[in-house]
Amino acid sequence: MGNWVVNHWFSVLFLATWLGLNVFLFVHAFLSYEKADKYYYTREILGSALAWARASARCLNFNSMLILLPVCRNLLSFLRGTCSFCRRTLRKQLDHNLTFHKLVAYMICLHTAIHIIAHLFNFEHYSRSRQATDGSLASILSTLSHQEKGEGSWLNPIQSPNMTVEYVTFTSIAGLTGVIITIALVLMVTSAMEFIRRSYFEVFWYTHHIFIIYFIGLGIHGTGGIVRGQTEESLNESHPHRCAESFKHWDDHDSHCKHPRFEGLPAESWKWILAPGVLYIFERILRFYRSQQKVVITKVVMHPSKVLELQMNKRGFSMEVGQYIFVNCPSISYLEWHPFTLTSAPEEDFFSIHIRAAGDWTENLIRAFERQQSQIPRIEVDGPFGTVSEDVFQYEVAVLVGAGIGVTPFASILKSIWYKFQRADHNLKTQTIYFYWICRETGAFAWFNDLLASLEREMEELGKVDFLNYRLFLTGWDSNIAGHAALNFDKATDILTGLKQKTSFGRPMWDNEFSTIANAHPRSVVGVFLCGPQTLAKSLSKRCHQYSSLDPRKVQFYFNKENF
Repeated sequence: MGNWVVNHWFSVLFLATWLGLNVFLFVHAFLSYEKADKYYYTREILGSALAWARASARCLNFNSMLILLPVCRNLLSFLRGTCSFCRRTLRKQLDHNLTFHKLVAYMICLHTAIHIIAHLFNFEHYSRSRQATDGSLASILSTLSHQEKGEGSWLNPIQSPNMTVEYVTFTSIAGLTGVIITIALVLMVTSAMEFIRRSYFEVFWYTHHIFIIYFIGLGIHGTGGIVRGQTEESLNESHPHRCAESFKHWDDHDSHCKHPRFEGLPAESWKWILAPGVLYIFERILRFYRSQQKVVITKVVMHPSKVLELQMNKRGFSMEVGQYIFVNCPSISYLEWHPFTLTSAPEEDFFSIHIRAAGDWTENLIRAFERQQSQIPRIEVDGPFGTVSEDVFQYEVAVLVGAGIGVTPFASILKSIWYKFQRADHNLKTQTIYFYWICRETGAFAWFNDLLASLEREMEELGKVDFLNYRLFLTGWDSNIAGHAALNFDKATDILTGLKQKTSFGRPMWDNEFSTIANAHPRSVVGVFLCGPQTLAKSLSKRCHQYSSLDPRKVQFYFNKENF
Protein backbone atom coordinates (compact mmCIF):
# COMPACT_ATOMS: atom_id res chain seq x y z
CA MET A 1 0.00 0.00 0.00
CA GLY A 2 2.86 2.37 0.86
CA ASN A 3 4.49 1.93 -2.55
CA TRP A 4 1.17 2.53 -4.28
CA VAL A 5 0.74 5.84 -2.46
CA VAL A 6 4.30 6.89 -3.35
CA ASN A 7 3.62 6.28 -7.04
CA HIS A 8 0.04 7.60 -7.24
CA TRP A 9 -0.34 10.34 -4.65
CA PHE A 10 -0.78 13.10 -7.24
CA SER A 11 -3.37 11.08 -9.18
CA VAL A 12 -5.30 10.50 -5.95
CA LEU A 13 -5.12 14.22 -5.11
CA PHE A 14 -6.31 15.18 -8.60
CA LEU A 15 -9.25 12.75 -8.53
CA ALA A 16 -10.16 13.79 -4.98
CA THR A 17 -10.25 17.43 -6.12
CA TRP A 18 -12.44 16.56 -9.11
CA LEU A 19 -14.83 14.49 -6.97
CA GLY A 20 -14.85 17.22 -4.34
CA LEU A 21 -15.87 19.82 -6.93
CA ASN A 22 -18.68 17.54 -8.09
CA VAL A 23 -19.94 17.11 -4.52
CA PHE A 24 -19.67 20.85 -3.83
CA LEU A 25 -21.54 21.84 -7.00
CA PHE A 26 -24.26 19.27 -6.35
CA VAL A 27 -24.81 20.21 -2.72
CA HIS A 28 -24.64 23.95 -3.42
CA ALA A 29 -27.19 23.72 -6.26
CA PHE A 30 -29.42 21.34 -4.27
CA LEU A 31 -29.61 23.65 -1.26
CA SER A 32 -30.16 26.69 -3.47
CA TYR A 33 -33.24 25.23 -5.14
CA GLU A 34 -34.45 23.55 -1.96
CA LYS A 35 -34.32 26.69 0.19
CA ALA A 36 -34.55 29.74 -2.10
CA ASP A 37 -37.76 31.78 -1.83
CA LYS A 38 -37.70 32.25 -5.61
CA TYR A 39 -38.69 28.58 -6.03
CA TYR A 40 -41.15 28.35 -3.14
CA TYR A 41 -44.18 27.98 -5.39
CA THR A 42 -42.31 25.68 -7.80
CA ARG A 43 -41.54 23.38 -4.86
CA GLU A 44 -45.24 23.37 -3.94
CA ILE A 45 -45.82 21.44 -7.17
CA LEU A 46 -42.57 19.50 -7.60
CA GLY A 47 -41.26 18.95 -4.09
CA SER A 48 -37.59 17.94 -3.69
CA ALA A 49 -37.45 16.53 -7.22
CA LEU A 50 -36.79 20.10 -8.39
CA ALA A 51 -33.56 20.30 -6.37
CA TRP A 52 -32.44 16.83 -7.52
CA ALA A 53 -32.96 17.76 -11.18
CA ARG A 54 -31.18 21.11 -10.95
CA ALA A 55 -28.25 19.83 -8.85
CA SER A 56 -27.56 16.99 -11.28
CA ALA A 57 -27.85 19.47 -14.17
CA ARG A 58 -25.14 21.62 -12.57
CA CYS A 59 -22.78 18.65 -12.34
CA LEU A 60 -23.69 17.62 -15.89
CA ASN A 61 -22.61 21.04 -17.14
CA PHE A 62 -19.38 20.90 -15.15
CA ASN A 63 -18.36 17.48 -16.47
CA SER A 64 -19.45 18.30 -20.01
CA MET A 65 -17.04 21.22 -19.77
CA LEU A 66 -14.22 18.80 -18.88
CA ILE A 67 -14.97 15.89 -21.24
CA LEU A 68 -13.31 17.41 -24.32
CA LEU A 69 -10.09 18.60 -22.67
CA PRO A 70 -8.44 15.15 -22.30
CA VAL A 71 -8.86 14.49 -26.05
CA CYS A 72 -7.33 17.80 -27.20
CA ARG A 73 -4.15 16.04 -28.30
CA ASN A 74 -2.30 19.15 -29.43
CA LEU A 75 -2.97 20.75 -26.07
CA LEU A 76 -1.61 17.67 -24.29
CA SER A 77 1.50 17.60 -26.52
CA PHE A 78 2.06 21.30 -25.77
CA LEU A 79 1.69 20.71 -22.03
CA ARG A 80 4.02 17.71 -22.25
CA GLY A 81 6.62 19.89 -23.93
CA THR A 82 6.29 22.76 -21.46
CA CYS A 83 6.43 20.26 -18.57
CA SER A 84 9.58 18.58 -19.85
CA PHE A 85 11.47 19.90 -16.82
CA CYS A 86 8.66 19.21 -14.35
CA ARG A 87 8.78 16.34 -11.91
CA ARG A 88 7.85 13.02 -13.52
CA THR A 89 4.93 12.75 -11.08
CA LEU A 90 3.33 15.77 -12.76
CA ARG A 91 4.16 14.68 -16.32
CA LYS A 92 2.70 11.22 -15.75
CA GLN A 93 -0.76 12.72 -15.23
CA LEU A 94 -0.88 13.61 -18.93
CA ASP A 95 -0.61 9.90 -19.73
CA HIS A 96 -3.91 9.23 -17.93
CA ASN A 97 -5.89 11.52 -20.24
CA LEU A 98 -8.09 8.75 -21.64
CA THR A 99 -8.69 7.29 -18.19
CA PHE A 100 -9.86 10.68 -16.96
CA HIS A 101 -11.97 11.08 -20.12
CA LYS A 102 -13.75 7.82 -19.27
CA LEU A 103 -14.23 8.78 -15.61
CA VAL A 104 -15.81 12.07 -16.64
CA ALA A 105 -18.06 10.17 -19.07
CA TYR A 106 -19.18 7.84 -16.26
CA MET A 107 -19.94 10.87 -14.08
CA ILE A 108 -22.00 12.38 -16.90
CA CYS A 109 -23.94 9.10 -17.15
CA LEU A 110 -24.58 9.09 -13.39
CA HIS A 111 -25.92 12.65 -13.32
CA THR A 112 -27.89 12.07 -16.52
CA ALA A 113 -29.67 9.18 -14.80
CA ILE A 114 -30.39 11.34 -11.73
CA HIS A 115 -31.56 14.21 -13.93
CA ILE A 116 -33.92 12.02 -15.98
CA ILE A 117 -35.40 10.25 -12.93
CA ALA A 118 -35.94 13.58 -11.16
CA HIS A 119 -37.70 15.03 -14.21
CA LEU A 120 -39.90 11.95 -14.52
CA PHE A 121 -41.11 12.72 -11.01
CA ASN A 122 -41.41 16.40 -11.94
CA PHE A 123 -43.64 15.67 -14.93
CA GLU A 124 -45.74 13.31 -12.84
CA HIS A 125 -46.20 16.06 -10.24
CA TYR A 126 -47.01 18.60 -12.96
CA SER A 127 -49.65 16.24 -14.40
CA ARG A 128 -51.27 15.43 -11.04
CA SER A 129 -51.42 19.04 -9.89
CA ARG A 130 -52.94 20.08 -13.24
CA GLN A 131 -55.66 17.46 -12.95
CA ALA A 132 -56.34 18.14 -9.27
CA THR A 133 -59.65 19.76 -8.33
CA ASP A 134 -59.17 19.96 -4.57
CA GLY A 135 -58.45 23.69 -4.55
CA SER A 136 -54.96 23.19 -3.08
CA LEU A 137 -52.16 25.70 -3.66
CA ALA A 138 -50.51 23.34 -6.17
CA SER A 139 -53.71 23.05 -8.19
CA ILE A 140 -54.27 26.83 -8.17
CA LEU A 141 -50.68 27.44 -9.32
CA SER A 142 -51.13 24.86 -12.09
CA THR A 143 -54.21 26.62 -13.47
CA LEU A 144 -52.54 29.99 -13.91
CA SER A 145 -53.27 31.04 -17.46
CA HIS A 146 -50.95 30.09 -20.33
CA GLN A 147 -52.66 32.71 -22.44
CA GLU A 148 -50.64 35.37 -20.62
CA LYS A 149 -47.17 33.98 -21.25
CA GLY A 150 -45.91 37.44 -22.05
CA GLU A 151 -46.83 38.54 -18.54
CA GLY A 152 -45.12 35.49 -17.01
CA SER A 153 -48.13 34.17 -15.12
CA TRP A 154 -47.86 30.43 -15.75
CA LEU A 155 -45.88 27.91 -13.71
CA ASN A 156 -47.02 24.48 -14.91
CA PRO A 157 -46.03 23.64 -18.53
CA ILE A 158 -49.01 21.25 -18.85
CA GLN A 159 -51.67 23.66 -20.16
CA SER A 160 -54.79 21.53 -19.71
CA PRO A 161 -55.90 18.38 -17.84
CA ASN A 162 -56.09 16.53 -21.16
CA MET A 163 -52.50 17.26 -22.17
CA THR A 164 -50.21 14.25 -21.73
CA VAL A 165 -46.65 14.16 -20.43
CA GLU A 166 -45.51 12.60 -23.71
CA TYR A 167 -46.96 15.52 -25.68
CA VAL A 168 -45.09 18.08 -23.56
CA THR A 169 -41.88 16.05 -23.80
CA PHE A 170 -41.81 15.93 -27.59
CA THR A 171 -43.19 19.42 -28.28
CA SER A 172 -40.99 21.43 -25.89
CA ILE A 173 -37.40 22.44 -26.53
CA ALA A 174 -36.20 21.04 -23.20
CA GLY A 175 -38.05 17.74 -23.61
CA LEU A 176 -37.08 17.07 -27.23
CA THR A 177 -33.42 18.02 -26.80
CA GLY A 178 -33.31 15.98 -23.61
CA VAL A 179 -34.44 12.87 -25.48
CA ILE A 180 -31.96 13.50 -28.31
CA ILE A 181 -28.90 14.05 -26.11
CA THR A 182 -29.81 11.05 -23.95
CA ILE A 183 -29.94 8.79 -27.02
CA ALA A 184 -26.65 10.27 -28.25
CA LEU A 185 -25.03 9.64 -24.85
CA VAL A 186 -26.26 6.02 -24.73
CA LEU A 187 -24.89 5.34 -28.21
CA MET A 188 -21.52 6.90 -27.41
CA VAL A 189 -21.08 5.05 -24.13
CA THR A 190 -22.18 1.63 -25.35
CA SER A 191 -20.07 1.80 -28.53
CA ALA A 192 -17.02 2.74 -26.45
CA MET A 193 -17.07 -0.57 -24.59
CA GLU A 194 -13.75 -2.40 -24.82
CA PHE A 195 -15.16 -5.29 -26.87
CA ILE A 196 -16.75 -3.05 -29.50
CA ARG A 197 -13.81 -0.65 -29.64
CA ARG A 198 -11.33 -3.48 -30.21
CA SER A 199 -13.41 -5.62 -32.57
CA TYR A 200 -15.48 -2.99 -34.41
CA PHE A 201 -13.41 0.17 -34.30
CA GLU A 202 -15.39 1.75 -37.15
CA VAL A 203 -18.62 1.47 -35.11
CA PHE A 204 -16.91 3.13 -32.16
CA TRP A 205 -15.38 5.86 -34.33
CA TYR A 206 -18.58 6.88 -36.10
CA THR A 207 -20.92 6.74 -33.10
CA HIS A 208 -18.45 8.62 -30.90
CA HIS A 209 -18.61 11.55 -33.27
CA ILE A 210 -22.25 12.18 -32.49
CA PHE A 211 -20.83 14.08 -29.54
CA ILE A 212 -21.47 17.06 -31.83
CA ILE A 213 -25.22 16.41 -31.53
CA TYR A 214 -24.81 15.98 -27.76
CA PHE A 215 -23.15 19.38 -27.30
CA ILE A 216 -25.52 21.24 -29.63
CA GLY A 217 -28.50 19.71 -27.82
CA LEU A 218 -26.98 20.49 -24.43
CA GLY A 219 -26.35 24.10 -25.42
CA ILE A 220 -30.00 24.76 -26.29
CA HIS A 221 -31.56 22.37 -23.76
CA GLY A 222 -32.32 25.03 -21.16
CA THR A 223 -33.63 27.70 -23.52
CA GLY A 224 -37.23 26.43 -23.25
CA GLY A 225 -37.53 27.64 -19.66
CA ILE A 226 -39.86 24.86 -18.47
CA VAL A 227 -38.61 25.07 -14.87
CA ARG A 228 -39.64 28.49 -13.61
CA GLY A 229 -39.18 30.65 -10.55
CA GLN A 230 -40.90 33.75 -9.17
CA THR A 231 -39.68 37.06 -10.57
CA GLU A 232 -37.83 39.52 -8.30
CA GLU A 233 -40.56 42.13 -8.77
CA SER A 234 -43.24 39.61 -7.81
CA LEU A 235 -41.22 38.51 -4.77
CA ASN A 236 -41.08 42.09 -3.51
CA GLU A 237 -44.77 42.60 -4.20
CA SER A 238 -46.14 39.23 -3.03
CA HIS A 239 -43.57 37.35 -1.00
CA PRO A 240 -44.57 33.67 -0.55
CA HIS A 241 -43.89 33.76 3.21
CA ARG A 242 -46.55 36.45 3.45
CA CYS A 243 -48.95 35.47 0.69
CA ALA A 244 -48.81 31.69 0.27
CA GLU A 245 -51.27 31.05 3.08
CA SER A 246 -53.82 33.45 1.61
CA PHE A 247 -53.71 32.06 -1.94
CA LYS A 248 -57.52 31.78 -2.03
CA HIS A 249 -57.81 35.58 -1.71
CA TRP A 250 -55.35 36.51 -4.46
CA ASP A 251 -58.27 37.57 -6.66
CA ASP A 252 -59.79 39.86 -4.01
CA HIS A 253 -59.53 43.57 -4.83
CA ASP A 254 -58.65 44.52 -1.27
CA SER A 255 -55.93 41.87 -0.94
CA HIS A 256 -52.31 42.98 -0.61
CA CYS A 257 -51.22 39.71 -2.27
CA LYS A 258 -51.47 39.43 -6.02
CA HIS A 259 -51.05 36.49 -8.33
CA PRO A 260 -47.34 35.64 -8.40
CA ARG A 261 -45.53 36.05 -11.70
CA PHE A 262 -42.89 33.63 -12.92
CA GLU A 263 -40.00 33.51 -15.36
CA GLY A 264 -38.07 30.66 -16.93
CA LEU A 265 -34.59 29.95 -15.67
CA PRO A 266 -31.91 31.34 -18.02
CA ALA A 267 -30.01 28.74 -20.06
CA GLU A 268 -26.66 27.95 -18.40
CA SER A 269 -25.22 24.98 -20.26
CA TRP A 270 -23.77 27.00 -23.12
CA LYS A 271 -21.74 29.10 -20.66
CA TRP A 272 -20.04 25.96 -19.34
CA ILE A 273 -19.22 24.39 -22.71
CA LEU A 274 -18.39 27.50 -24.76
CA ALA A 275 -14.69 27.80 -23.86
CA PRO A 276 -13.77 24.10 -24.21
CA GLY A 277 -15.91 23.96 -27.36
CA VAL A 278 -13.95 26.82 -28.94
CA LEU A 279 -10.68 25.19 -27.85
CA TYR A 280 -11.71 21.88 -29.40
CA ILE A 281 -12.78 23.56 -32.65
CA PHE A 282 -9.39 25.27 -32.83
CA GLU A 283 -7.77 21.88 -32.18
CA ARG A 284 -9.70 20.30 -35.08
CA ILE A 285 -8.88 23.19 -37.42
CA LEU A 286 -5.18 22.81 -36.62
CA ARG A 287 -5.33 19.06 -37.16
CA PHE A 288 -7.22 19.50 -40.43
CA TYR A 289 -4.62 21.99 -41.68
CA ARG A 290 -1.75 19.65 -40.85
CA SER A 291 -3.52 16.66 -42.36
CA GLN A 292 -3.83 18.44 -45.71
CA GLN A 293 -0.06 18.82 -46.09
CA LYS A 294 1.35 16.51 -48.74
CA VAL A 295 2.76 13.15 -47.62
CA VAL A 296 5.27 11.37 -49.86
CA ILE A 297 5.54 7.60 -49.42
CA THR A 298 9.17 6.70 -50.10
CA LYS A 299 9.12 2.98 -49.31
CA VAL A 300 6.58 0.18 -48.84
CA VAL A 301 7.61 -3.09 -47.17
CA MET A 302 5.41 -6.14 -46.55
CA HIS A 303 6.60 -8.01 -43.44
CA PRO A 304 5.56 -11.48 -42.24
CA SER A 305 2.29 -11.91 -40.28
CA LYS A 306 0.48 -9.36 -42.50
CA VAL A 307 2.35 -6.29 -41.29
CA LEU A 308 2.78 -3.32 -43.63
CA GLU A 309 5.64 -0.85 -43.18
CA LEU A 310 5.31 2.62 -44.70
CA GLN A 311 8.24 5.03 -44.84
CA MET A 312 7.17 8.61 -45.54
CA ASN A 313 8.30 12.23 -45.81
CA LYS A 314 6.36 15.37 -45.00
CA ARG A 315 7.57 18.97 -45.04
CA GLY A 316 8.17 20.37 -41.57
CA PHE A 317 7.56 17.03 -39.85
CA SER A 318 9.45 16.76 -36.55
CA MET A 319 9.15 13.91 -34.06
CA GLU A 320 10.44 12.49 -30.79
CA VAL A 321 10.86 8.85 -29.80
CA GLY A 322 7.67 6.96 -29.02
CA GLN A 323 5.28 9.49 -30.55
CA TYR A 324 2.31 8.52 -32.72
CA ILE A 325 0.38 9.88 -35.69
CA PHE A 326 -3.15 9.57 -37.05
CA VAL A 327 -3.43 8.14 -40.56
CA ASN A 328 -6.24 8.48 -43.07
CA CYS A 329 -6.58 6.84 -46.48
CA PRO A 330 -9.28 8.70 -48.48
CA SER A 331 -9.68 5.81 -50.93
CA ILE A 332 -10.89 3.66 -48.01
CA SER A 333 -12.73 6.24 -45.91
CA TYR A 334 -12.70 10.03 -45.90
CA LEU A 335 -13.63 10.24 -42.24
CA GLU A 336 -11.75 7.47 -40.43
CA TRP A 337 -8.44 8.30 -38.77
CA HIS A 338 -6.45 5.60 -36.98
CA PRO A 339 -3.50 6.02 -34.58
CA PHE A 340 -0.14 4.35 -35.24
CA THR A 341 3.09 4.59 -33.28
CA LEU A 342 6.10 5.90 -35.18
CA THR A 343 8.79 3.24 -35.58
CA SER A 344 11.44 5.56 -36.98
CA ALA A 345 13.98 7.53 -34.97
CA PRO A 346 14.13 11.34 -34.80
CA GLU A 347 17.62 11.13 -36.32
CA GLU A 348 16.34 9.54 -39.55
CA ASP A 349 15.35 11.58 -42.63
CA PHE A 350 11.95 9.88 -42.87
CA PHE A 351 9.21 8.70 -40.54
CA SER A 352 7.71 5.22 -40.60
CA ILE A 353 4.87 3.17 -39.17
CA HIS A 354 4.12 -0.56 -39.03
CA ILE A 355 0.49 -1.55 -39.59
CA ARG A 356 -0.85 -4.96 -38.60
CA ALA A 357 -4.11 -6.30 -40.04
CA ALA A 358 -6.53 -5.95 -37.12
CA GLY A 359 -9.90 -4.93 -38.54
CA ASP A 360 -11.65 -3.91 -41.72
CA TRP A 361 -9.82 -0.61 -42.18
CA THR A 362 -6.30 -1.98 -41.71
CA GLU A 363 -7.05 -5.03 -43.87
CA ASN A 364 -8.36 -2.79 -46.66
CA LEU A 365 -5.28 -0.57 -46.38
CA ILE A 366 -2.86 -3.49 -46.60
CA ARG A 367 -4.83 -4.93 -49.52
CA ALA A 368 -4.68 -1.56 -51.30
CA PHE A 369 -0.89 -1.48 -51.07
CA GLU A 370 -0.55 -5.15 -52.00
CA ARG A 371 -2.48 -4.73 -55.24
CA GLN A 372 -1.05 -1.32 -56.19
CA GLN A 373 -0.17 -1.12 -59.87
CA SER A 374 1.26 2.22 -60.91
CA GLN A 375 -0.25 4.55 -58.32
CA ILE A 376 0.29 4.27 -54.56
CA PRO A 377 -2.81 5.02 -52.44
CA ARG A 378 -2.80 8.56 -51.03
CA ILE A 379 -2.17 8.87 -47.31
CA GLU A 380 -2.96 11.79 -45.02
CA VAL A 381 -1.11 12.22 -41.72
CA ASP A 382 -1.97 14.21 -38.60
CA GLY A 383 0.56 14.62 -35.83
CA PRO A 384 2.86 13.67 -34.27
CA PHE A 385 1.44 13.56 -30.76
CA GLY A 386 3.30 12.96 -27.53
CA THR A 387 3.16 9.80 -25.42
CA VAL A 388 4.64 8.49 -22.23
CA SER A 389 7.53 6.89 -24.16
CA GLU A 390 9.03 10.34 -24.74
CA ASP A 391 10.28 10.20 -21.15
CA VAL A 392 12.28 7.00 -21.62
CA PHE A 393 15.65 8.79 -21.66
CA GLN A 394 14.78 10.57 -18.40
CA TYR A 395 15.40 7.33 -16.48
CA GLU A 396 18.73 5.80 -15.48
CA VAL A 397 17.33 2.33 -16.16
CA ALA A 398 14.52 1.63 -18.63
CA VAL A 399 12.46 -1.56 -18.94
CA LEU A 400 10.67 -1.80 -22.30
CA VAL A 401 7.91 -4.41 -22.71
CA GLY A 402 6.26 -4.89 -26.10
CA ALA A 403 3.55 -7.42 -26.92
CA GLY A 404 3.30 -8.28 -30.61
CA ILE A 405 2.89 -5.12 -32.69
CA GLY A 406 3.20 -3.26 -29.37
CA VAL A 407 6.93 -3.30 -30.00
CA THR A 408 6.61 -0.30 -32.35
CA PRO A 409 7.33 2.56 -29.88
CA PHE A 410 10.38 0.70 -28.63
CA ALA A 411 11.68 0.22 -32.18
CA SER A 412 11.84 4.01 -32.35
CA ILE A 413 13.68 4.15 -29.02
CA LEU A 414 16.16 1.40 -29.95
CA LYS A 415 16.88 3.04 -33.32
CA SER A 416 17.50 6.36 -31.58
CA ILE A 417 19.90 4.66 -29.16
CA TRP A 418 21.79 3.22 -32.12
CA TYR A 419 22.19 6.71 -33.61
CA LYS A 420 23.21 8.20 -30.27
CA PHE A 421 26.00 5.65 -29.93
CA GLN A 422 27.03 6.21 -33.54
CA ARG A 423 27.35 9.93 -32.86
CA ALA A 424 28.89 9.49 -29.40
CA ASP A 425 26.09 11.39 -27.64
CA HIS A 426 27.41 12.04 -24.12
CA ASN A 427 24.12 13.57 -22.92
CA LEU A 428 22.41 10.18 -22.75
CA LYS A 429 21.24 9.77 -19.16
CA THR A 430 20.07 6.17 -19.55
CA GLN A 431 22.69 3.62 -18.46
CA THR A 432 20.89 0.31 -19.00
CA ILE A 433 17.92 -0.88 -21.04
CA TYR A 434 15.99 -4.12 -20.52
CA PHE A 435 13.88 -4.99 -23.55
CA TYR A 436 11.22 -7.74 -23.54
CA TRP A 437 9.36 -8.65 -26.72
CA ILE A 438 6.49 -11.14 -26.40
CA CYS A 439 5.06 -12.61 -29.63
CA ARG A 440 2.60 -15.35 -30.54
CA GLU A 441 4.33 -16.40 -33.78
CA THR A 442 7.91 -16.61 -35.00
CA GLY A 443 7.29 -14.48 -38.11
CA ALA A 444 6.74 -11.38 -35.95
CA PHE A 445 10.39 -11.37 -34.86
CA ALA A 446 11.42 -10.65 -38.46
CA TRP A 447 9.96 -7.12 -38.23
CA PHE A 448 12.95 -5.70 -36.37
CA ASN A 449 15.56 -8.47 -36.60
CA ASP A 450 17.99 -6.25 -38.51
CA LEU A 451 17.67 -3.51 -35.89
CA LEU A 452 18.42 -5.87 -32.99
CA ALA A 453 21.33 -7.45 -34.88
CA SER A 454 22.80 -3.98 -35.56
CA LEU A 455 22.46 -3.07 -31.89
CA GLU A 456 24.18 -6.31 -30.88
CA ARG A 457 27.16 -5.51 -33.11
CA GLU A 458 27.28 -1.87 -32.03
CA MET A 459 27.29 -2.71 -28.32
CA GLU A 460 30.05 -5.30 -28.81
CA GLU A 461 32.26 -2.91 -30.77
CA LEU A 462 31.86 -0.20 -28.13
CA GLY A 463 32.38 -2.61 -25.24
CA LYS A 464 28.87 -1.89 -23.87
CA VAL A 465 27.33 -5.33 -24.08
CA ASP A 466 25.58 -4.72 -20.73
CA PHE A 467 23.83 -1.56 -21.94
CA LEU A 468 21.10 -3.45 -23.84
CA ASN A 469 19.67 -6.62 -22.34
CA TYR A 470 16.91 -8.00 -24.52
CA ARG A 471 14.76 -11.12 -24.26
CA LEU A 472 12.45 -12.56 -26.91
CA PHE A 473 9.50 -14.69 -25.79
CA LEU A 474 7.41 -16.93 -28.06
CA THR A 475 4.00 -17.72 -26.60
CA GLY A 476 2.61 -19.72 -29.53
CA TRP A 477 4.53 -22.77 -30.75
CA ASP A 478 4.16 -26.45 -31.55
CA SER A 479 6.36 -29.46 -30.80
CA ASN A 480 8.20 -29.14 -34.14
CA ILE A 481 9.36 -25.60 -33.39
CA ALA A 482 10.36 -26.46 -29.81
CA GLY A 483 12.19 -29.62 -30.89
CA HIS A 484 14.02 -27.81 -33.68
CA ALA A 485 15.13 -25.10 -31.26
CA ALA A 486 16.30 -27.64 -28.69
CA LEU A 487 18.39 -29.55 -31.24
CA ASN A 488 20.14 -26.37 -32.32
CA PHE A 489 20.47 -24.76 -28.91
CA ASP A 490 24.28 -25.04 -28.87
CA LYS A 491 24.65 -22.96 -32.03
CA ALA A 492 26.05 -19.43 -31.71
CA THR A 493 22.85 -17.84 -33.02
CA ASP A 494 19.18 -18.52 -32.36
CA ILE A 495 17.63 -20.88 -34.92
CA LEU A 496 14.38 -18.87 -35.00
CA THR A 497 15.69 -15.30 -35.22
CA GLY A 498 19.36 -15.52 -36.21
CA LEU A 499 20.25 -13.37 -33.18
CA LYS A 500 22.76 -14.25 -30.49
CA GLN A 501 20.06 -13.98 -27.82
CA LYS A 502 18.11 -17.25 -27.65
CA THR A 503 14.32 -17.16 -27.89
CA SER A 504 12.48 -18.24 -24.73
CA PHE A 505 9.28 -20.28 -24.92
CA GLY A 506 6.37 -19.08 -22.77
CA ARG A 507 5.92 -15.86 -20.86
CA PRO A 508 8.39 -13.96 -18.67
CA MET A 509 8.51 -14.75 -14.96
CA TRP A 510 8.05 -11.16 -13.93
CA ASP A 511 8.87 -11.67 -10.26
CA ASN A 512 12.26 -13.06 -11.22
CA GLU A 513 12.86 -10.28 -13.75
CA PHE A 514 11.97 -7.46 -11.35
CA SER A 515 13.92 -9.01 -8.51
CA THR A 516 17.01 -9.27 -10.74
CA ILE A 517 16.70 -5.66 -11.90
CA ALA A 518 16.13 -4.38 -8.35
CA ASN A 519 19.24 -6.21 -7.12
CA ALA A 520 21.34 -5.02 -10.07
CA HIS A 521 20.30 -1.37 -9.61
CA PRO A 522 19.64 -0.92 -5.88
CA ARG A 523 19.70 2.91 -5.98
CA SER A 524 18.32 3.65 -9.45
CA VAL A 525 15.08 5.09 -10.77
CA VAL A 526 13.65 2.52 -13.18
CA GLY A 527 11.08 3.45 -15.81
CA VAL A 528 8.88 0.53 -16.91
CA PHE A 529 7.23 1.15 -20.30
CA LEU A 530 4.54 -1.07 -21.79
CA CYS A 531 2.73 -1.16 -25.09
CA GLY A 532 0.42 -4.14 -24.73
CA PRO A 533 -2.85 -5.52 -23.33
CA GLN A 534 -4.50 -4.42 -20.10
CA THR A 535 -3.93 -7.76 -18.35
CA LEU A 536 -0.19 -7.37 -18.82
CA ALA A 537 -0.44 -3.75 -17.66
CA LYS A 538 -2.04 -4.83 -14.38
CA SER A 539 0.65 -7.43 -13.82
CA LEU A 540 3.53 -5.01 -14.46
CA SER A 541 1.93 -2.21 -12.44
CA LYS A 542 1.57 -4.57 -9.50
CA ARG A 543 5.26 -5.55 -9.72
CA CYS A 544 6.31 -1.90 -9.89
CA HIS A 545 4.55 -1.23 -6.59
CA GLN A 546 5.80 -4.47 -5.07
CA TYR A 547 9.49 -4.01 -5.87
CA SER A 548 9.75 -0.24 -5.28
CA SER A 549 11.41 0.69 -2.00
CA LEU A 550 9.65 2.96 0.46
CA ASP A 551 13.03 4.64 0.92
CA PRO A 552 13.22 7.25 -1.91
CA ARG A 553 17.01 6.84 -2.00
CA LYS A 554 16.68 3.21 -3.09
CA VAL A 555 15.26 1.55 -6.20
CA GLN A 556 12.00 3.00 -7.50
CA PHE A 557 9.94 1.52 -10.35
CA TYR A 558 7.64 3.86 -12.29
CA PHE A 559 5.05 2.22 -14.53
CA ASN A 560 4.13 3.86 -17.84
CA LYS A 561 1.66 2.56 -20.42
CA GLU A 562 1.00 3.68 -23.99
CA ASN A 563 -2.52 5.07 -24.45
CA PHE A 564 -4.08 6.29 -27.70
